[in-house]
Amino acid sequence: MRNLLKKKDVAIPIEDQYKKNSYSQCGEDLIVKHIFEALKIEKPSFIDIGAHHPFYMNNTALFSLLGSRGINIEPDPTLFLRFPVNRKNDVNLNIGISEIESEEDFYIISVPTLNTFSKETALNYEKEGEYRIVEVKKIKTNTIQNIITEYANGIFPDFLSLDAEGIDELILHSIDFEKNYPIVICIETISFSQSGNGEKNKKIINFLESKGYLFYADTNINSIFVFKDKWLR
Repeated sequence: MRNLLKKKDVAIPIEDQYKKNSYSQCGEDLIVKHIFEALKIEKPSFIDIGAHHPFYMNNTALFSLLGSRGINIEPDPTLFLRFPVNRKNDVNLNIGISEIESEEDFYIISVPTLNTFSKETALNYEKEGEYRIVEVKKIKTNTIQNIITEYANGIFPDFLSLDAEGIDELILHSIDFEKNYPIVICIETISFSQSGNGEKNKKIINFLESKGYLFYADTNINSIFVFKDKWLR
């Protein structure tokens, strides 16, 4: 017989009381959730750049389901179609992020998780052997500051999830950390390698540490940073 707990006269298996659901690639959302719980921020706002899918390998889906609201940015027009349907309470934008408001080449890769605005990155995928550029589309881009001004009242959301395949550094450097910044950042910090020999991007780690962030956790693929002055209480 299964162990049961009663909750409002409904018997619930004890194991279900402690179950934790994750939508991230490697449980990153649960680590980020722990950080915000420790900081007593119940419903952190978020901006998800390179959101890909409303739930699959998504770092902000858990927060959205728990009542947080944010901005999802997905440049692939086909992938984007799911967001207005499944993340109705969020702001959903079918654009890319760049240094200026523009229109840029976006490389659709045979494995959509690898789509990128970086031609160099796209060509490197093809060198891996099993990947190819399926299509190049012109996609509108805007700056992260413009997006925050228009959709977040000029206040940077609490949580930044960033997976932009080859242009992550460019986006990070476009943030004015002196004026407006996220409390927590989750960002891909390992180079793509089919053989598992990816190299850690120490430039991103060093840059964020120089901006006052604590390198809190790492899942090999992604790194999680928390603003040090917020964390050290």
